[in-house]
Amino acid sequence: MPPVVVFSTTSDIEASVVLALLDSQGIAAFRITGNPQAILPMSMSPLGEVRIAVPEDVAEDARRIIDSHREDVGQRVVRLRDEFEDIESRISYRFRDRGLLEHALTHKSRAAEDVSGGVADNESLEFLGDAVLGLIVADALFRQYPHYNEGQKSKIKASIVSTQALARQAEHMRLGDHLILGRGEEKTGGRFKQALLADAYEALIAAIYLDGGLDAAEAFLRRELKSAIDAGAARNFVGQDYKSALQERVQALGRPLPEYRIAGEAGPDHRKVFSVEVVVDGEVLGAASGRAKKEAEQEAARLAIARLEVENSRSGKVEE
Repeated sequence: MPPVVVFSTTSDIEASVVLALLDSQGIAAFRITGNPQAILPMSMSPLGEVRIAVPEDVAEDARRIIDSHREDVGQRVVRLRDEFEDIESRISYRFRDRGLLEHALTHKSRAAEDVSGGVADNESLEFLGDAVLGLIVADALFRQYPHYNEGQKSKIKASIVSTQALARQAEHMRLGDHLILGRGEEKTGGRFKQALLADAYEALIAAIYLDGGLDAAEAFLRRELKSAIDAGAARNFVGQDYKSALQERVQALGRPLPEYRIAGEAGPDHRKVFSVEVVVDGEVLGAASGRAKKEAEQEAARLAIARLEVENSRSGKVEE
């Protein structure tokens, strides 16, 4: 007797859940292609369809077991185990094709461990997401800051789409909790690596774009990046290089050039936080922490400039 398809999905994870469920009930099940006769002991691409089939004589029992683990919501039947409900809630977007979301969250370390070659990683989506991100941010800056020159807009854009900035966005939505990693990457703290989080964030942008179009991707990024884009007006980004600005400031005051020193390090290697102090003529003018030394140095320089401005205002000095 040919096998009978009792379940289909675009999610490799959900297919695995169903297979485990049926196996726990003593029913042998298989993943198959569109041809019910072609049994494959492997997963399909996350973007393709995975079908679960069982022997004909136990098909009704299998359907009953599967249906008993579904949840009815009105006339809609939701997935057996909605692994992505949490992340969809955080990004305020519900996918029509959950396979796209799964694809976006699949790191190459997971694909490398799949001997069948049926698991696709998110690198291609990352490439597309980078382009979509660049277009939407450039369009937003063009419309919001029509009087800024190209250099000013480029500085704002660079700060918004940097690896550090995207990683912070990913951390805010706890994207790392949902990454699909290989065993090696899992052990070395892949869920907390900035480069990996930034890549996944770009892949997520691409997944939203493919699922809902440019309007959906733009709506997502406008929500996510609003504060960063608005900061362009608040800071004007003309003096965004605070280290250079501080150097010019102390030279104008006739003081020695600033020095930056590491005051401390904390946290595991994959989430290390650096504490930096900026010292001028033996005096600590600013101290800050960051996940990158350069980031901490810039913030320390910004605080130092603010302190000098306060000191100058109190002494009644007017800078030339």
